[in-house]
Amino acid sequence: MVFQGDGPLDTGSVSGGGGGGGVGRIAVGGGAGLIITIVALFFGIDPDSLTGGSSYGGGTADNRDVAQINQHIQSCTIEKANVDTICRIVATTNSLDAVWSDLMPGYTPPSTKIFTGAVSTGCGPATSATGPFYCPADQTAYFDPSFFAQLEQMGGSDGPLAQEYVVAHEYGHHIENLTGVLQQGNRMGSQGPRSGSVRVELQADCLAGVWAYHADNGPDAMLEPLTPTQIDTVIQTAKAIGDDTIQGANSNPEGWTHGSSEQRARWFTVGYDSGDPRRCDTFATNDL
Repeated sequence: MVFQGDGPLDTGSVSGGGGGGGVGRIAVGGGAGLIITIVALFFGIDPDSLTGGSSYGGGTADNRDVAQINQHIQSCTIEKANVDTICRIVATTNSLDAVWSDLMPGYTPPSTKIFTGAVSTGCGPATSATGPFYCPADQTAYFDPSFFAQLEQMGGSDGPLAQEYVVAHEYGHHIENLTGVLQQGNRMGSQGPRSGSVRVELQADCLAGVWAYHADNGPDAMLEPLTPTQIDTVIQTAKAIGDDTIQGANSNPEGWTHGSSEQRARWFTVGYDSGDPRRCDTFATNDL
């Protein structure tokens, strides 16, 4: 159990997505490096393989898939969020919107689309192989729930809070979009240990930690008090998706786009220990 209480969830900004087609590539016009970096989140996809025009395959999402997902979303309750992945995504967006509305003046929620196989986005078509991502062009976070099983295979955790961390990370990119950090990161390049891309990703990890700090605090908190064991599942997951872990023994920091395992875990911890978004300024230091 992670979510507490009962009753329906707010599904107004969450919907099923589809229509991506089986083969294609991410449309990367204006700010290509940044869009690619965000779209390639978690899986460590080589950005050159996308910008070079290579295609990737994947299943299609037809109207029946989208209708089923939408029906599933509308049935979600807080109780279901503790046992059902789609409803857990929905509940996490509810919690994130509540926390960031309190922390950030002028906050506007992103949209969230849950899809299977493939999806059309404001950044171009994408497939499940992309992993979770945020598209700044349409201010929407995209999730295929099958990703969580793949994340476990990569050495991450399938624990509820670890899954919520993935959602919170994407919301972190939305916060960065609202504050202008995405544009700042794009100006600093997409590869290298101190690149704009790495700074953007580590800041999103930190902002996910800030959410976790606040998500179980106060009388209206949606999450039950978090335990050290639950936090450990997030750390395990953050380490599993570090550039050095994904790239293996021959990992070269000059090719990093997301940061090392140690960095990803550390910046989540900075946010979680402080609860202060101001501590997440990865652009104010070279000690990443």
